[in-house]
Amino acid sequence: MSLLELFIIAVGLSMDAFAVAVCKGLSMPKMSWKGALIVGLYFGGFQALMPFVGYLLGSQFQSAITAVDHWIAFILLGIIGINMIRESRSQEDDCLDCSLDPKNMVMLAIATSIDALAVGITFAFLQVQIVPAISFIGCTTFILAMAGVKAGNVFGTKYKSKAELAGGIVLILMGLKILLEHTLGL
Repeated sequence: MSLLELFIIAVGLSMDAFAVAVCKGLSMPKMSWKGALIVGLYFGGFQALMPFVGYLLGSQFQSAITAVDHWIAFILLGIIGINMIRESRSQEDDCLDCSLDPKNMVMLAIATSIDALAVGITFAFLQVQIVPAISFIGCTTFILAMAGVKAGNVFGTKYKSKAELAGGIVLILMGLKILLEHTLGL
């Protein structure tokens, strides 16, 4: 997997965390870089941890399903992408309070990184070097989550649904690319 492909996946995975970070920033009466750092660390840390867990799980089954691994990657990325697109169309106002207490942040970090668990499973099938990959995903999410807090504090939720829509489309396209590479030899 190239660095560009990994970057595209990292940005796609980060869009849920970015959207929640925008809501966190919106709820802050005054922009706090300490708060943005906390949000970035929680989201970036869990976005790195979850693909690692998925990779470990996927590695256990890799030899048994090597013949269909590209289909699994396509289906998992497609499902994640479709869910993100569906969420971007939702009219629900799911902005959160500005609380940064650990219990609240852990729950949000888990919720926004479940899709990264599935991507970690696909990384096992694609034999991606996991440590550099999860480090890159974690750092990308960290930066985008901090930027999301700032953007939310400045602009509000105007761009939340657009970020989720873009992330969903990117993940679907990456799944399609993996499928085409393996089935058509592109």
